[in-house]
Amino acid sequence: MTRKEKLRRTLAILFWTGLAVTAGLSCFYVRRSIPDRLNVVVDQEERFHFSLPVRVSLKSESREVVLNNGSNIPSDEIRLQLDEPFSLYSAREGTYQLSLRLFGLFRLKDIEVDVSDTQYAIPCGVPVGIYMKSDGLMVIGTGEVTTEEGQVLDPADGVLRSGDYIEAINGVPASDKQEMIDAVNEAKGEALTLAVRRSGEELDVEMTPVRTSEGDYKLGLWIRDDTQGIGTMTYLRPNGEFGALGHGISDSDTGMLVQTAGGELYETEIMGIEKGSAGKPGVMSGVIYYGGQSRLGTVEANTEAGIFGRAGDRLRARIGGEALPVGYRQDVKKGQAWIRSSVSGEVRDYEIEIQRVDYSTAHKSKDMVIRVTDPELLELTGGIVQGMSGSPIIQDGRLIGAVTHVFIQDPTRGYGIFIENMLAH
Repeated sequence: MTRKEKLRRTLAILFWTGLAVTAGLSCFYVRRSIPDRLNVVVDQEERFHFSLPVRVSLKSESREVVLNNGSNIPSDEIRLQLDEPFSLYSAREGTYQLSLRLFGLFRLKDIEVDVSDTQYAIPCGVPVGIYMKSDGLMVIGTGEVTTEEGQVLDPADGVLRSGDYIEAINGVPASDKQEMIDAVNEAKGEALTLAVRRSGEELDVEMTPVRTSEGDYKLGLWIRDDTQGIGTMTYLRPNGEFGALGHGISDSDTGMLVQTAGGELYETEIMGIEKGSAGKPGVMSGVIYYGGQSRLGTVEANTEAGIFGRAGDRLRARIGGEALPVGYRQDVKKGQAWIRSSVSGEVRDYEIEIQRVDYSTAHKSKDMVIRVTDPELLELTGGIVQGMSGSPIIQDGRLIGAVTHVFIQDPTRGYGIFIENMLAH
């Protein structure tokens, strides 16, 4: 093979490799840019706008959903490219499907379209105390044990790992740390069979307690059976269902989402606010009043989009304000908006700016970048502080989302979640 032929072959390989990489990246970007799910209000045209690098087409799999991309000729299939907007319309409630195709040929994915009547919810912005029991005993980590002979062992190393949940000990359900301590000591060094849940799978693990230099028995495990804290309630629906936080409650040591067996909301009182600064997020400090008289509701789910449950009569009577229509992602735009919070001791709306909107579903709790612009809130908190997660975001008279995170290096800025992602938990 001559040098010229080798060069031609190398260039051809580079060309086709580059073309394949470009096509792959384009497909990935398009799939990520257009959500897997769209919400539409019945009998109301909804407009969407996604920036796309290549031409794709949307095809309606049902006559109930009408597509339009500005041609004024409704059809069951439209072509999208670059910054071209499009609209959806349906006169009937239900769940329908669109198919997304590259160049009109290659099916990239299916998109679910939920058509429903206008939804309403009361934006809350009030702090609540949260207590949740974990679904089993959560393993935080393993540790070394000094035996009565002076040996240093790590009996759980390689057997259990962080994020495991111990569901039972020798067939007896385990839901309390003290139950585990008692069972280990009662075994007197005999092997125990632990029923463990790991990444959704069930397995049995056999472990033998080690007698320590103090005369008791241990497995070398750090475990946790509950979690608590203060957060902000986002919304209350007419049927008593609530959503809060806008992000899930994760274990402080492992960073993993806590798998919960339920929990309660309690009265809380904010005692003080430490203002945030660059590199040091602020925090709301307070006390939670546990007890039957202070119980406000039940927690039924802990998900990546927040915690959810049902409010009791006392909490429902306490929440004021009118219900607002829910705004979906296509209703959210850059510019002025408001967050509702009671960091001052009373529920107030504070001005913010929505600086960026991510219409994809890649990061469900980071759909918006927001900046606090209200002088009073900046003076009070320095921006967004820990404990404000869940503060509802309101724009154009609609409930559109909730505050979720603060930027460590700039406490005036943070992330927000679309309210539709919370409602779809």
